[in-house]
Formats: sequence, C-alpha cells, structure tokens
Amino acid sequence: MGENTRAVPGNPAPLFSKILVANRGEIAIRIFRTLRELGIGCVAVFSDADRGRAHVRAADEAHRIGAGPATESYLRGDTIVETALRAGAEAVHPGYGFLAENAAFARLVEGAGLTWIGPPPAAIELMGSKTAARTAMRAAGVPIIPGAVDPVTSADAVVELGEEIGYPLIIKAAAGGGGKGMEIVRAPGEAERAFESATRQGEKFFADATVYVERFVEDPRHVEVQVLADAHDNVIHLGERDCTIQRRHQKLVEETPSPGVDDALRACIGQIAVDAARAAGYRSAGTIEGLLTRQGEYFFMEMNTRIQVEHTVTELVTGLDLIREQVLVAAGRPLSVTQDDVVLRGHAIECRINAEDVVNGFLPAPGRITAYREPAGPGVRVDSGVEAGDEVSEFYDPMIAKLVVHDVDRPRAIARMRRALAEFEIEGTATLLGFHRALLEHPCFVAGETCAGIVESEALAERADQLEQSFSHRTTSMTTTSDGVVPTVPRVVAVEVDGRAYDVRAHVTEAPWAGLARRRRERVAAGDRAGGDGAVLSPMQGTVLKVEVADGDAVEAGELLCVVEAMKMENEIVAPHAGIVTGLGVAPGGAIANGQLVCVVAAPLQ
Repeated sequence: MGENTRAVPGNPAPLFSKILVANRGEIAIRIFRTLRELGIGCVAVFSDADRGRAHVRAADEAHRIGAGPATESYLRGDTIVETALRAGAEAVHPGYGFLAENAAFARLVEGAGLTWIGPPPAAIELMGSKTAARTAMRAAGVPIIPGAVDPVTSADAVVELGEEIGYPLIIKAAAGGGGKGMEIVRAPGEAERAFESATRQGEKFFADATVYVERFVEDPRHVEVQVLADAHDNVIHLGERDCTIQRRHQKLVEETPSPGVDDALRACIGQIAVDAARAAGYRSAGTIEGLLTRQGEYFFMEMNTRIQVEHTVTELVTGLDLIREQVLVAAGRPLSVTQDDVVLRGHAIECRINAEDVVNGFLPAPGRITAYREPAGPGVRVDSGVEAGDEVSEFYDPMIAKLVVHDVDRPRAIARMRRALAEFEIEGTATLLGFHRALLEHPCFVAGETCAGIVESEALAERADQLEQSFSHRTTSMTTTSDGVVPTVPRVVAVEVDGRAYDVRAHVTEAPWAGLARRRRERVAAGDRAGGDGAVLSPMQGTVLKVEVADGDAVEAGELLCVVEAMKMENEIVAPHAGIVTGLGVAPGGAIANGQLVCVVAAPLQ
C-alpha cells in the first residue's frame, strides 16, 4: 500500500499514510477494514499471548509490545507511542477498552506529534470522572439520576445517603466504565462490603479508587445514544441503542431501535445526548448512556468517550461507517452527514459471543477453540478475531465474536438472529451461544420487555444448556467418571443412506465442560457446592483479589470466603454450608488455578 496518502473518492484531500491501532482482536480487524477502504496503511501491535493471532496477520505490519498480561503490553502507553513512531505511523486509534479512555495516553500520543483518533483529552478527563461529569451535565440542564455529586469516602457516608434518598443505591467507580466498579446496596448492612468492592475495582481497573453513589433505578431500560461531533461545531445523534440485557452490569445483547422508544422520545433523548456532547466539548464518536424508567423519564448516566462494542447495530440501520467518521474528524474534516441526513432503516440486533459458562454463573471459560464456523447469509455480520486453534486467553476480555443481524423490523431481525445462532459453531470452550438461543425464544425478549430476573435465572441457564447440547456435534476424548463409566448425552447426527439424508439420535461422549456443568447442577441439587469432605475448589483460573477468612473462622452458608478476578470479572467464592475454615490455601495477589483448593469448610459436629 505504497500510495496511502493518495486521494480516495469522497475524500478530496490526503488523510494519513499509516495508522497504528492500539488494540487487539476483533476491534483491531474492524478498524483495519475501514483503513484499507480509505487507502491507509494498517499497523498492529501484539503481546506474546497474541503472537500469530488474526489481527496480527490482518495488518500490513505488526510489532511486539510486551508480555501477555495487559499491564505489560496493551496498557503500556509509552511503548505503544514509541512503536507508532518507529513504524512511521501518523495517527493512533485506540479501539475500545485498554487505553481508549485514558486522557494521559491521548496527551502522550499528541505530545509525540501523532494524531489521536478520539475525543480531546480534556473531554475524556471530564467524562471519565463520573462525579465531574454529573456536575457538568447538571449545569448544562441534562437530567441526572438523584444521588451524590461529590465523591463518597466511606461506607458510613453511603448509609447516610441511603437514609436521605432511600434504597436501593448503587456505588460506582468515578473513573469506571464497561460495567466494572459497580455495586448495589439494598440495605445498610450491605454498604461496607459494596463500598470496599467498588473502590477495589476502581483502583484495579482504572487506577482510581474514588466512588460516588446514586439511586439505583429498579428495572429500567438501559438506553444509550450514539453521537458524532467534529471540530466545525457539528454535533449529531444517530438514534438510540437498547442495551438492557446484561449480566453483572455488562451488556450481552444490544439492539436498535429500542422497543421502548417511539419517535417523540427518540427526538427528546437525542437532543439530550447532543446537549451533553456539546457541554463536554466533544469531538469524534461517543455514546451518551442513560436509564429510561418505566414512567418514561430519561436520566443521563455516563458518557463513553470511545467507539462502543455495539457500534455495529447503529452502522447497520444508518448505513454509516463510524470508524470512517472518526478518521475524518481526526483529519480535520467535517462530518459526512448532517442530522437531517440520518435515517434509521429496519432493525438490528447484536449478540456478544463470550467464552463464559452460563450454567456455572457466567464464569469466564478460557481455553482453546478446537472448531469454529461462522454463520453467513443475508443481513448477517460477524466481527471476530479468532480462528480454530486459537486460545481464549485468561489475560483479556472473554469476547470471542460479535454476531449482528439486520432486517426490516424487529420480529424478522429476531428470526434472522435465531437462524444465525443455529449456524454458529464453536467447540472447545463454553460460550454464550446456548444462552442467546434460549433468550431469543423467551417470551419476555420476543415481547420487547426488560427481562428483569430472567437473564441470570437458573431456568434460562438450564434451557441454554439444553440448547447448547442439542446444537452441538462435538466429539471428545474418552472421559470417564469415578466409576469408570463414560458419560454420554443424546445428539442428533446427520447420516446418509442410499443418497437420502436422515437425522439419527445417537449417544455420544459428553463434552468436558458440559460434564462439569452437569456435575455442578447435581451438587447444587444435593445442597452441597463443595466436595464431600467440605473442600471448596476454585471454579476458575485467575488472581485472588481478597481473602475474607482465616483458618479457624466460623462461617455461615453463603458467607464470602474470597474474591477471584478472572478475565476482567470479579467472582465471589462463598461457603457451601456452615462450618469451620481449615486448610486455607490462597492469599491476596496470588494466582489460583481452576479446581485448586481454596479451603475446607468442615461441618460442625452435631
């Protein structure tokens, strides 16, 4: 791509010769595709864990930036800037996650004479502090959720606020985002643990332990608005996205338009989003996130100062390339469209396909993908960065792919997504495919409801497991139970006799992860989540963040033993029954393996 600065149709002046994408996986590949259409060279970076991955091969050139852990690679802003300069790149696109909303990194990029493809650092800083953002939005007349504007510094202060505005409350990391650093408090007795957890997550994920508190709105719609802004005083919105289907405050399904928004409300919240972006002095693509109550009130929640994971659905209904708009704005161009040009056509849905075990409480499931086949056909888009043989690393987010569909209306989009999910095959690790298949057939989703209480229910998990097994055509190595019996499950296998195809029900070896899930359900049904001797085993590989007990402590059933962080998620390990803690084998900061002994909870003598 030697002539990267040549004029491209629709772009009368040269843009950039090379852009470095400071990210990995599917978002890096997604950005590369737009850069190629603009005639711009693509520079990738990779850690040791990502050597040879798809995004590395998709670029024109790729450079190593460090070891597997993100703190030693993708979060090393100095190394990334040095790499960009060495590669001859003229600009840096951060994608999402990692350093995308780091004002210091943006300033480092600009200080090196490179162009930052994102909002001004001052806007990132303002909107990155949730307390400062709430203050600025209130001053601009943007409606905010009732709660504290200033940071909250103790659990006692949380209790005082609860007495003032009522429960439930939600504690949020002031520098947070992506669903991290958020804890719900439904009663005064929950304040201390929630405060400690939110501050700990804020420090770990955002290097800022500051938290604030606001009213927790029960069963709202999570509705966000995509905005675009340039340096020529143009600010527009591209309609809303409904991101209500979540677990642990992290999105699983996104769609546009929202089933709960009509044309009049769309115009109202669109104007709120434009006002918020103007108040922040914004440029580039960004998202105003808000809560829509059952009564139709819309409250500003936060602004994500980056491209979103779910930008895909907006692209499908508007026909716009949001990455292209980001590049144009960074090059000093005006937006390619005005507000009057924006027309929403049809309906789009995105399902995030993560490596998570739904039956086991959405626990991360790192491992090797042994087989991988994407769906295709009309109105189907898959953004992914993996192939068969790739390892889903414990170092990074568990996302494998984003499955997106588009059709003329919501019922047809749902039907198309069901078809695409049926075609999608991923083997070797647990995924959310079964969950999405179960959710999209559930009456609450079909009716466009919030599905409160359904997403993380045992019933949906069971249905997801059934569908995962019925769609699976896995064959696995021989895996025996303690009594030497090979566990099998029924499968429908396609066979051909005299040229005619038949579906035959056969009993084949059960997938290892499914066996783990089955055995867990059996233990839960028996009322015991530990081994027969009271041994408590870690259900995941990760890092121990906190240990709440010591040898000799008496604990009640369900009492917190320790917190394990795996693939950017905090997971609580609790006592399976009342008893005395012995044999404690973990410590804060230490690594823990899947199946490793945490401790033994010895049942008290009767």
